[in-house]
Amino acid sequence: MSQDILEKSVASEPSPGEKYFPPFEANTDIEALADERITHYPVSKLSAVLPLLHIVQHHFGFISKEAISWVSNKLEVEPIKVLSVVTFYPGFRQSAPGKFHYRVCRTLSCAMAGSHDLMDKICEITNIDRSKLSHHHPIVVSPCGNYSVEFAECLASCGSGPVCLVNDDFHDNISPDKAQTLIDQYSV
Repeated sequence: MSQDILEKSVASEPSPGEKYFPPFEANTDIEALADERITHYPVSKLSAVLPLLHIVQHHFGFISKEAISWVSNKLEVEPIKVLSVVTFYPGFRQSAPGKFHYRVCRTLSCAMAGSHDLMDKICEITNIDRSKLSHHHPIVVSPCGNYSVEFAECLASCGSGPVCLVNDDFHDNISPDKAQTLIDQYSV
C-alpha cells in the first residue's frame, strides 16, 4: 500500500480537539513500551497490533496516519493491515476528540430510556453540529475543541440508562435534564 493510498484512507482530518493532544512522535518511552509489548507475541508480531494501537491512542488521543505507518514499521507489515484493524474497531479514533469526550450508549435499553434525547441536549449545550456525524466520522467536535460526542454500543449498564462515558468516567441515569449538570462537572 503506497503512502498516497494511506493518506487518502485515514480520516485524520484536522480537528479543533487537536490542541489537547501532542502530535504523534515515537519517543524513547513509546518505543520501549511498544518493544516490550511485542515480546508477548513471539510467534507473530502482527498479533501485537491491538496493544500498539492502544498505546498510541492512550498517549496521543487518536490514531493518525503517522501512527499507522509507525505501527506497521514496528510490526514489519504493510500499513493496510494496521489500517484494517483501526477501521474495524469503533474504539479506535482516526481524528482528535475534544478535551472531554462524551460517548452516549445507543443500544435498546438506553435508547428507550432517552439516550438520543440526551445526545441532542449535550450537542445543544456544547454547540456541536451533529449533522457532520457519519459512519466514517463517528466523532463530532465542538468548534472550541473542548467537547466531542459519539454514540457507543452497549456500555453494560442496561438497567440504569441512559448511560454515558465522559473520557473514561462512567455516568448512569443521565436524563436530558441532567445534561447541563454533567457538562458542568468537566470544566475547561
